[in-house]
Amino acid sequence: MNIKFSNLDRPKTVSKLSRKVFDLVVIGGGITGGGIALDAASRGLKVALVEKGDFASGTSSKSTKLIHGGLRYLKQFDFWLVKEVGSERAIVHKLAPHLVLPEKMLLPLIENGSYGKWLTSIGLKVYDILAQVSGDDKRKMLEKKEAMKLEPLLPKKIVKGAGYYAEYRTDDARLTIENIKTSLQFGALALNYAEVDDFLYSDDEIRGVRVKDIISGKAFKIKAKYVINAAGPWVDELREMNHSKKGKKLHLTKGVHLVFPHEKLPVRQSVYFDIPDGRMMFAIPRGKVTYVGTTDTNYNQDKDNVKIDLADAIYLLSAVNNMFPKINLELKDIISSWAGLRPLIHEEGKSASELSRKDEIFTSETGLISIAGGKLTGYRKMAERVVDRIAKKMEEEYDVPFEECTTETIPLCGNVGFKKFKYVKKYISEVYERIKPEGFAEYEAWYLVTNYGKQTETILNTYATLKDKDRYVRMAKAELRFGVDFEMVQSPMDFFIRRTGRLYFDIESVQNLMGPILEEFRRIFNSDELQILKWKDELMAKIEEHSNFSLERG
Repeated sequence: MNIKFSNLDRPKTVSKLSRKVFDLVVIGGGITGGGIALDAASRGLKVALVEKGDFASGTSSKSTKLIHGGLRYLKQFDFWLVKEVGSERAIVHKLAPHLVLPEKMLLPLIENGSYGKWLTSIGLKVYDILAQVSGDDKRKMLEKKEAMKLEPLLPKKIVKGAGYYAEYRTDDARLTIENIKTSLQFGALALNYAEVDDFLYSDDEIRGVRVKDIISGKAFKIKAKYVINAAGPWVDELREMNHSKKGKKLHLTKGVHLVFPHEKLPVRQSVYFDIPDGRMMFAIPRGKVTYVGTTDTNYNQDKDNVKIDLADAIYLLSAVNNMFPKINLELKDIISSWAGLRPLIHEEGKSASELSRKDEIFTSETGLISIAGGKLTGYRKMAERVVDRIAKKMEEEYDVPFEECTTETIPLCGNVGFKKFKYVKKYISEVYERIKPEGFAEYEAWYLVTNYGKQTETILNTYATLKDKDRYVRMAKAELRFGVDFEMVQSPMDFFIRRTGRLYFDIESVQNLMGPILEEFRRIFNSDELQILKWKDELMAKIEEHSNFSLERG
């Protein structure tokens, strides 16, 4: 059953946050914060989570969207990281098999490439052992003929064979929101558009936060025994506010991804391939599109407005054309894009690509606990480590015993009865049979189920009550109502970018649905004309920013 989670109830939520005394306040509504909230709440802690923007609006909606084992970390001899995130892939898939989808990965072996046949075979074998891979997911080594048959777009002249192994693809923003929603089942409270602008102290110990409500403009306080700073790229700003930014610091790097129509880059499965400068890159098919990435460059500019330079686009375009010479992609073929920041731990003398992806926890003298670094795949273990630390403190200071972490057995929202991926595929077929008479294609059933899982039922029930003649408008409105009622959607950007991924993976639908969706926002939130025009301008600017890569862009 869906728990009401709506900004229409915002005053009530703010009142609860202001009145209660919590065990834990989590700052940051990305995947790390969402994972911490679920872990802590499921162990019985009273948890509040606040996010200064929308949930997952930072790094957690702008990754490569893979739950993967980090094969490249074997080259850095980081066996611990490979073992942990490799093992986590299967666990996260089990928690949300509708959202974390099996994805075969092809690693072409080319002349003078990063991976030779012998080392790749050994490396993938070690990968299988460390990640506890079994059955059909175990790696296979392919001869040239087999590799070309699997992926005819590869350059026949230089391909010598390929490694073939299993990974998982996800929607990072939806994985985040489902973690947060699942934490509500255990009593957590969460609020987006709520910015922490100061800490509360008692006897030089942190005992809560002061929050500015971005929607109302009013400030309120949340009292808590402990505060965790899980703000991603903004971790150091909060440490500065706490006067505790000492020793290690963040090192931000930028990762850029480009999106093309699938017919322009029709890879048959995901490909992890060499590029001329010695780095590796992904090409990943997803529904109507194929996306490629990523870059890994130092970043020290505006963290709230990370943009893609023309140089970034040309770099990625050149890399794709180098590996797939039959394609000849151009700037005009880019239909969407995104850029995000990795909040890594600075290591003197190391380049962006060489920095470790391990997470680290810092505790200040006043008790602020900050966590940074890490990978999307390892979010659950990151949460476990930091909540273990809180649980130990509470046992010592308050003599309160706590259970061990159990999040590896807690299904995320949307996973009702999906014991294996075959049940997800069966449900997609069932949904398709139901919406087919309405004129929808199979893609729509796939889209709904791989975004919402069994929550699709709520959306289809709402769809059946709407009267719009255009079926796509009706379905989008049903999605929006679900987002407003159960996922804290506050603006069209929340809906089009983070809850549905449309700006990235179906940008044409954003243009087609903008008018009806803005009208629905007007009705639901009783918005005035000025607000509607502001939202429209913002959406148009987002479309332009993410899709226009003409040479005049600069």
